[in-house]
Amino acid sequence: MKERVVRELPSGKVLRYALAYINPRIFSGDNGRVLGYDNSHGYSHRHFMGSVRPEPFNSYEELYDRFEHEWQAIAITFVNRGSV
Repeated sequence: MKERVVRELPSGKVLRYALAYINPRIFSGDNGRVLGYDNSHGYSHRHFMGSVRPEPFNSYEELYDRFEHEWQAIAITFVNRGSV
């Protein structure tokens, strides 16, 4: 797991963020990043097993909740089936 958030002070506005679920046993490409969200390269986007697509950003808290649900579902599927 990786979480990096840079906030503006004192407003608390999120300037940069990166969330990543890394597990090379599930996906060996992209340095093992199975799932990730970040806003590098000037736009918000989602990584999923090597593919990247733009992703709307409403709030960091909403994005974090979505990420938590997704990576846990992926991990449970992998444990139960041995693959995603």
